[in-house]
Amino acid sequence: MGIEFLVAFGTAILTIVAMPFFDIVTNAMILNSISLLSSIFQVVAQFFAKERKRFIVPPIISIVLILAGYVLFIISYLQIRDDREMKIRIGLAIVGTIFVSLNWWENYSTLFRNPFLNSISEDIARSKNLVGILSSVVRILVTAAVVGAYVPLSGRDWSSVTSVPDNVRRVIWILVGIQIVSSALCHWFVVVACKMHAIRRSFLLPVYLATLGVVAAFIAPVIIFYQNLSKTNGANYTMTEYCFDITNGNGLSQNAVWYDKLVWDITHSLCPNDMTNQREIGFLVGSSLCWWLGWVLCTIYIWGLQLQRIERTEHLLVRRMYEGAFMEQSIMLNTRFEIQKKIKCVKQVDPVTVFLCATMWHESYDEMMKMIISMFRLDKYRPRNNTINDVKFESHIFFDDAFKDVKGSKERHVNEYAEDLVEVVKEVYKIFNEEDKGIFRKARTLPWQRIIRTPYGGRLEYTLPHGNLLMVHFKDKDLIRHKKRWSQIMYLYYLLGWRLTTKYFKTFEDFEKQEEPFQKEVDEEFEKEGENKVKKGETEEEIERKLRMEMEKEKANTYLLALDGDTDFQPSAVMLLIDRLVRYPDVGAACGRIHPTGTGPMVWYQKFEYAVGHWLQKTAEHVFGCVLCSPGCFSLFRGAALMDDNVMKRYTIKASEAAHYVQYDQGEDRWLCTLLLQQGWRVEYNAASDAYTNAPQDFKEFYNQRRRWGPSTMANTIDLLGSGSLTSKRNRSISQPFILYQVLSMAASILGPATICLMLSGCFALVLKIDANLALAFAVVPPVIYLILCFKLKSDTQITIAAVLSVLYAFLMIATALSIIGNMVTENTVWTPSALFLIFMVLMNVITAALHPKEFPLIIYGFLYFICIPSGYLLLTIYSMVNMNNVSWGTRETGGPAAPKPPTQTITQRILQAKCCKCLCWDCGKLADQNGQGTETVAMTKKPEDNPDRIYWVTQLQKKSQDFPLNEELLLTVEFF
Repeated sequence: MGIEFLVAFGTAILTIVAMPFFDIVTNAMILNSISLLSSIFQVVAQFFAKERKRFIVPPIISIVLILAGYVLFIISYLQIRDDREMKIRIGLAIVGTIFVSLNWWENYSTLFRNPFLNSISEDIARSKNLVGILSSVVRILVTAAVVGAYVPLSGRDWSSVTSVPDNVRRVIWILVGIQIVSSALCHWFVVVACKMHAIRRSFLLPVYLATLGVVAAFIAPVIIFYQNLSKTNGANYTMTEYCFDITNGNGLSQNAVWYDKLVWDITHSLCPNDMTNQREIGFLVGSSLCWWLGWVLCTIYIWGLQLQRIERTEHLLVRRMYEGAFMEQSIMLNTRFEIQKKIKCVKQVDPVTVFLCATMWHESYDEMMKMIISMFRLDKYRPRNNTINDVKFESHIFFDDAFKDVKGSKERHVNEYAEDLVEVVKEVYKIFNEEDKGIFRKARTLPWQRIIRTPYGGRLEYTLPHGNLLMVHFKDKDLIRHKKRWSQIMYLYYLLGWRLTTKYFKTFEDFEKQEEPFQKEVDEEFEKEGENKVKKGETEEEIERKLRMEMEKEKANTYLLALDGDTDFQPSAVMLLIDRLVRYPDVGAACGRIHPTGTGPMVWYQKFEYAVGHWLQKTAEHVFGCVLCSPGCFSLFRGAALMDDNVMKRYTIKASEAAHYVQYDQGEDRWLCTLLLQQGWRVEYNAASDAYTNAPQDFKEFYNQRRRWGPSTMANTIDLLGSGSLTSKRNRSISQPFILYQVLSMAASILGPATICLMLSGCFALVLKIDANLALAFAVVPPVIYLILCFKLKSDTQITIAAVLSVLYAFLMIATALSIIGNMVTENTVWTPSALFLIFMVLMNVITAALHPKEFPLIIYGFLYFICIPSGYLLLTIYSMVNMNNVSWGTRETGGPAAPKPPTQTITQRILQAKCCKCLCWDCGKLADQNGQGTETVAMTKKPEDNPDRIYWVTQLQKKSQDFPLNEELLLTVEFF
């Protein structure tokens, strides 16, 4: 707080006491001298650093220039007026700038290798919110104290301060408003420019030239006015005479506009200098340039600053607050300082492996087509053998309940959905396999693919046209647990528990047995340059340590992209999520912007609902704390996070209690995120990563989907709040205020139905013009009756009643809105509670949509969302709470006939219209291969016995594939399934 006091005191005496007596050029340029102590700190920090002092020259020259500027400044003003008052003002100005330059000491405190300074910096970082509040309070009090002391000490009366004319007061408030808005915008744009890697052209150059531009903008009108008066008063009219006229108030007409008065004031501040004396002008220009060049050299390190894309603001700027009085200087000096080193070699980023894991069940032909096209599109974007070896992709589809029994046959068949998937893969493969796009092209022969019988059902293995792998796992619910969560558990243990870790344990076991294959495996798989290179003859402890380090590294660089069977996405969207996890090691999961697709009123409602949820809730969670739910339809997870303690293992718990079914199986993606948050990992949201998924198109399917989501959301939030204290200690992104925010959100959700009833009561009273008590009865009775009926009737009947009530409530909402608008017109006022509420809701959504211009047309669906509020927040809540015992999935429950298949020409058109985007935000450098591992068929100790009653599905799919041959192979070793 002592430093904050000195900074506040220096700011006050500089801006309030000293600067009013100097000219506008000096006032604009002396602000650059606040970089003096920063230059000194840079020299000292680099002196203590181990690196060579290659970049120590610029701050040394900066110190010399700033001190030279002080000398020229003193000489310049003492020539004008050499008395005690002027000396005091000059001294206060210099002392004030030195005190202000203490403001950025934190930027260099950790470089001095002083334990005391390091501990202070850590304490400030832990309590930065409290420090910011206290700092603001100290500055307000110190500024008030300086003003209170300066007015009587300067011989002024308080009436001269308080009795300001109205027009002057108005101008002051306008200038204050402009200063606040422009400073905030400048700070925001600087942060955005740095995060976009536009530091030099969008940050440094504009800010460097800002001070010179301000001075030029002030001086140019003065010169223009002087030239105009010279034409009027003759060619002999000198600058001295011009200054004399300005000083004595001559030449300013009574009808002068504000612009003329502003130029007169600027000229008046410059007139104490003899504008014809080249020596005085030289001192003025010399001091200004010395200060400006000193500030430029002090901050020149930013030119070569290495920043990550989407750099966090706290990693970019040392202090959270900016200085409004020294905006351009403070934003530069506040940028984190790093000791510049001689770059010997470019550090390469380890390549990552991404497993695309899609879960399917009863998707239609068109939905499967979207998913398969997206996977093939990604294969084309990043071929397996590509020169940009930054990321490798491998796709997996886990098809739930793929087998069925056919009446009259003992043989096992795959269902029609599995057949459709095989046909979709064949059709899409044909399109992407064609390199010649000409009309008279010759069709290329499709390569042989593999079909394998497995202990859990079966597997198809495709090698895509550009070398990446696609595996389709057909699950038999008679052999392995079905439903989405168990499919996720299956690929978690297969990819992370088996594929990733087995080779390390096998290598270590071979070492313990001292088998011959040990050194060969080491040479082929694990021998790397550097400290983790495994060498022959090392001890067991050294081998174990190096293998463990290598395994941890691979876990951190292995990502799983969770997908639904109908998700449509572009490669750029995936690369944005990968970029987020690569850049930030503490991020365990990242999700993108989900866009519902489909037609009809229910889809329109969900389009706006999803948009508002992402615009407001997802963004607020990302900024204020952590995203609580990374949706399973399009989310990227880090392998190390999933394999952390109490995450993957706990995720495999079989539901045995009523609460388990709600929390574990009804909203598996939210529960997985809850486990990650409780373990200390961060979950983030990337608004630029777009994915599209089909939304329920009829009322029944929508209600059944939300019947799962609502209770699951509440159960997981309660679980997180129950461990809130422990979670906030373990997870630095979960603060106590964020926990409070979630408590308030939970309270709002619980009180939601009652709030809707009160709103309906107001609607009845406004529309029907009835008594408030009677209106409350009209609002409460229908929901209560619906609640009672839900305990007695079947779920389909409950949904039918809810649909009828939803339509009635929608008409009531429309009538209410029209009544409010009518009252506003007839009463000619908007200052009523109902009118203000309606205007506020409309403006809030319109402004939010305007901030997302690409999605602004979705505001049209806001009207439908508004009139359906009673259905979504009252009736749906009742239906969800009453039917919590129903643990069925709710959507795609029945098979039904397969959707009609589009012709091949339509498929080709879809693929050609889908752009294979190049992600501009990904560094494309030549990187080392990570593991080069393909899909191995694992050996079986015993050949499985052929059961003719259960292998008909192999022949069935081979016939279905026809000209896309599937070659049957055996699984050579039983995997853990």
